[in-house]
Amino acid sequence: MKTLATLFTAATLAVTANLALAKDIGPDEALRLRDAGTIQSFEKLNEAALAKHPGSTIEDTELEEEYGRYVYQLELRDGKGVQWDIELDAKTGEVLKDQQDD
Repeated sequence: MKTLATLFTAATLAVTANLALAKDIGPDEALRLRDAGTIQSFEKLNEAALAKHPGSTIEDTELEEEYGRYVYQLELRDGKGVQWDIELDAKTGEVLKDQQDD
């Protein structure tokens, strides 16, 4: 029983620690970062994501700070109805993740 409680506590701490490492960036702060040149414009980031899946539409976007890096996350839906999860480095535009959503 003690082992089960220890495992549960460790799992809870791990999940909590991972959540603390990613911070959502609000619209005002995102605009400030863009204006300061810390991140690329959202138009450029959107274009980079759409270039991976031409003809897609953007369904959702979010900017987060993860491990000291700004990550722009998008959900796209292509012409066949397939949903894609894309993550870009918001400073460089580098594609970090491009995978089909389940």
